[in-house]
Amino acid sequence: MLRRRRIAALLFLTPWLIGVTVFFLYPLGMTVYLSFTRYSMLDQPELVGFRNYEYLFTKDPYLLQAIRNTGWFIAIMVPAQVLFALGAAQVLTKLKSGAGFFRTLFYLPSLAPPVAATIAFVFLFNPATGPVNQALGFFGIKGPLWFTDPAWAKPGLVLLALWGSGNLIIILLAALLDVPKELYEAAALDGASGTQSFRHVTLPSISPVLLFAVVTGMIGAIQYFTQAVVAGSVASGSADITPSAQLPGPPEGSTLTLPYWLFVQGFQRYNMGYASALAVVIFVISLAFTVVLLRRKSGFAQVTS
Repeated sequence: MLRRRRIAALLFLTPWLIGVTVFFLYPLGMTVYLSFTRYSMLDQPELVGFRNYEYLFTKDPYLLQAIRNTGWFIAIMVPAQVLFALGAAQVLTKLKSGAGFFRTLFYLPSLAPPVAATIAFVFLFNPATGPVNQALGFFGIKGPLWFTDPAWAKPGLVLLALWGSGNLIIILLAALLDVPKELYEAAALDGASGTQSFRHVTLPSISPVLLFAVVTGMIGAIQYFTQAVVAGSVASGSADITPSAQLPGPPEGSTLTLPYWLFVQGFQRYNMGYASALAVVIFVISLAFTVVLLRRKSGFAQVTS
């Protein structure tokens, strides 16, 4: 009977096992193997040992810039997106009428294709003709150059991420609505203020969802590619996402991320072996961040309680 139960369980798991093998384990294994080769996708892979990793950590002139930009997105964009989504969800819970309309309004931007949304944002924030700078000029404020200025390109991408955070808003809204009202009533009887109730009741109750939001946001920031590539190329007036500028990721390397540099190496310069080494490094960084955050989840819950 035990054998039959194990066979039945294995049969139910078979679709998942096939999927994880074909779409995760095999690509991961091939990526690790190719990272030790010289491979142009036109010839057979040639084993070169640790040369790709040696070049990556000691000689790559653009790796530090890509790491710096990716770290900026992790440190700034992820907390900003989580805080904005939490604030918007909190506001939606207080609405007495029209809640469905505003929920739909907040969620709709997340349905926009990333490329189309990024192009629209670049035109909206055009320093010369964009309506954003024109509105700022109406109040006597000189608008920045946004996506054509290295100092403002990444903040512009953060604004784009906030605008498209509808999925996270809906998830946090569901978590907030699931907090038992009895807990708020008990806190009110103990004389807790609104801020104290939010800190000692709301945050501990939704801490697993907040952890999920931080982990997924961090992984998304490490893999940030499409919006950075499109914004940089459109703002620079080039249809080629790898312009012949001295530093990739216009303007002046401010939008160069690790996935962006991986794409340039693998699909523009045909250094697929080196691109595979970059992919392995990105995977290890994502895994390390995820493990650290999951191990600290108990401490996070204690801080919020």
